[in-house]
Amino acid sequence: MQPRLVTALLSICLLIGTTVAVSSAQAESVTERGERFDRVVEENGQRYVLLGSGVFRYMIWTAYAGAYYQLEGEREPQPLSDVPRRLELAYFHEIAADDFAEATEKTLNDSLTLYEFNQVKENMAQLNQRYRDVVPGDRYLLSWDGEQLRLALNGETLYEDSSAEFASAMFGIWLGERPLGEEFRDALLGVDK
Repeated sequence: MQPRLVTALLSICLLIGTTVAVSSAQAESVTERGERFDRVVEENGQRYVLLGSGVFRYMIWTAYAGAYYQLEGEREPQPLSDVPRRLELAYFHEIAADDFAEATEKTLNDSLTLYEFNQVKENMAQLNQRYRDVVPGDRYLLSWDGEQLRLALNGETLYEDSSAEFASAMFGIWLGERPLGEEFRDALLGVDK
């Protein structure tokens, strides 16, 4: 074979191999505004499958990208149930810890009945003390493994709680009947894709 033909064939093989690798990587994750989310995540011996992802816009800002997962095998969205689930949010702007606390209290107060709010008020106050400031690229994770609610920032656990009611209230901020944004909720639940 001629050297040029061999070089051309090798180049084609490399190109095909690269295309397969890129397609495989794309199949293993989704990207929202440059933030990558795996389709399957393992945590504490449990496998979670991505149901949906999207971008949350607040007024003129594109605030953060998010991905919602449920326990493998649970394909029907159940964000306010006892099903193990996780919500990951990747931030595009700096946000102060106090702003998170204020938004959490206001949103829960607006979305829950007075009785429900009073049931989780103490849990919320404890969680609100654990928030930290974020900068672009930081990620908060809210997860419920069936027994424990966990809030983590960039992999570091900041808060844990065993209240299923509080877990549902927290997930309801983004995924409930009166979420921060209906478009974002629907994207996370895989409704619009």
